[in-house]
Amino acid sequence: MKRSASSEIKLGLIQTGVSANPDANLKKTAALIARAAKAGAKIICTQELFRSQYFCQEENHRYFKLAEKIPGPSTDVFQKLAKKHKVVIIASLFERRASGVYHNTAAIMDADGSLLGIYRKMHIPDDPLYYEKFYFTPGDLGFKAWQTKYGKIGVLICWDQWYPEAARLTAMQGAEILFYPTAIGWHPGEKKKYGIKQHSAWETIQRGHAVANGCYVAVTNRIGHEILDGVGGDGIEFWGQSFVAGTSGEIIAKAACDKEEILIVPVDLANVDTTRTHWPFLRDRRIDAYGDLSKRLVD
Repeated sequence: MKRSASSEIKLGLIQTGVSANPDANLKKTAALIARAAKAGAKIICTQELFRSQYFCQEENHRYFKLAEKIPGPSTDVFQKLAKKHKVVIIASLFERRASGVYHNTAAIMDADGSLLGIYRKMHIPDDPLYYEKFYFTPGDLGFKAWQTKYGKIGVLICWDQWYPEAARLTAMQGAEILFYPTAIGWHPGEKKKYGIKQHSAWETIQRGHAVANGCYVAVTNRIGHEILDGVGGDGIEFWGQSFVAGTSGEIIAKAACDKEEILIVPVDLANVDTTRTHWPFLRDRRIDAYGDLSKRLVD
């Protein structure tokens, strides 16, 4: 699809709470995407695994029933929406690739309704209440960027956001915006002691990706306190606060921590070229000296 002539566009981030009903969550998200499009958003991103509650709080085979093929029912809905409203949509899905092989995957639909491609989450966490290694095979497509009608974008997912290598390799392909569909929050028992530090670290490192790569960073997180049926305990209190950072790492816009929002954020992609020219980090990289990055540790 031919790129839009204008360098000024609006991003739309869909921050919601979710129910235990996947079909209701899909219908709700589709309606919010339509509202975002009517508000002028041209590239719209869902939060991570928006169709369900965050099931990775436990290891249970029943949750594999939530997975779907790509292309499949969700991408069918979003491709029609993208074509109808002439918008780019990034949808975070639980992909059933084959028997026993599942991925945490983002599907990218261009403004003509075509499925541009998919990104499979590369970094898979395994922490208390974040038992993702039980469900997700690590991505095997590498880090990717896509030329959409409204700009060149890269997509990474949640735990990927802590890795500068992922942001760099995506930006090196020309990505002007890095999108991070996310599901992150506090363990309620730790919030008082660690909550401010944890959130600050999460926001700071992603703002750092914007600085280091001279690009925009757009992060969509969910809200709500989710305690899964049959699991109990304190659950996870998702902290929302979806945001967009500018090409110098400045916060352009941020959503609330406890409210559903459609965050509409205007950006000017011409700033990417300006920033990268004035702060030429990509030019001055010493690629001859970085070989040890392919090692786990350097003795």
